[in-house]
Amino acid sequence: MENSISRMLVEMVVRKALKSIKDDPERGIRNLVDMALQFSSEGRFQRDFFSAAQTMLQNENSPYYGLLRDLVAHTNTDRLYMFSMNLGYNGCTEGAKRIRSNEERMNCNIPWTISVQLNTEKYEEALEKYHALICEGENLGIYTWMLFALNEPQTALVLAKAHPDSAFCIFCKADDPTTAFLDKAAELNNVMLMIRFEENAAKLCATLRNEGLLYSVWHQYSSKDAEAITNGDLFYSTQQLSPLFTVLIPDEHCPEDVRHLAYQAVKQVRKDQAYRTLAWEFQGDNDLIDSIISGDTCSVFFDQNGNLCNRSKTLTNKNHNLFQRSLYDILICSYPKEKSESV
Repeated sequence: MENSISRMLVEMVVRKALKSIKDDPERGIRNLVDMALQFSSEGRFQRDFFSAAQTMLQNENSPYYGLLRDLVAHTNTDRLYMFSMNLGYNGCTEGAKRIRSNEERMNCNIPWTISVQLNTEKYEEALEKYHALICEGENLGIYTWMLFALNEPQTALVLAKAHPDSAFCIFCKADDPTTAFLDKAAELNNVMLMIRFEENAAKLCATLRNEGLLYSVWHQYSSKDAEAITNGDLFYSTQQLSPLFTVLIPDEHCPEDVRHLAYQAVKQVRKDQAYRTLAWEFQGDNDLIDSIISGDTCSVFFDQNGNLCNRSKTLTNKNHNLFQRSLYDILICSYPKEKSESV
């Protein structure tokens, strides 16, 4: 993404803010949010987000102060800067403008983020198409990517390295990352590792924290997790690992009423500011951002075979395959504006 006067101003503010947060976390965070509101006068998403953040930070006892203080103290500054710029500026500011412009031109919905289950078994064959997918997405305004590489997470790093303007959330299991993987991840500043909340997660998160890597945790929930989500036990447990986000992802068989219950609980947890981690419901919150950016929701997930899938991860149309068609064609065929449908 080309540098502009506005980007250079934002870069200057963000770098200065990160330094001030290290020196005086509470004041630095409040000043950053106040300045961000000034820069976001033309963007609804940024305006809504930073207004909500400003309201939250009026609570002097908010655990989010501790979360952000810890984040800045234990995460490499260049990594925080680059990831936040790729996500916030490229993705939710300039990218959002490009999405709205392209939606009008193409007469279809375009998502703000795309989720891909990488085919690690035939990765070399699929690699060229994954690169093409991300290039097409960036041209359309998509700069945030959710990559699921649960068995061989190192494959996702190749894509992140080749596309430095995008922000990549790489979902992996706690026992998958090797020392070699972590060494390569440490070389990239546009990656946030998403660690599955399971038996070995605490040990891995401690390593990531010591190495200054940016990370969050994720948990795949079903009906049996409803009580732990609604009573807050899950978030109490995940905050012990010091993750930025605690991301909830519904199991493919999870009933719709449980998904709704989980999303309502996540919103209440954020409102109450009860835990030192930011709760995020994968489908509900991603849809919320998409609706703010462009009015309609458009959720896009490709399985390991390249098929476009719905919320239950079942095939929507065998012809909508990223290995056979361009992203441009898939979006036009699957998400026409006049129908306002989302997967």
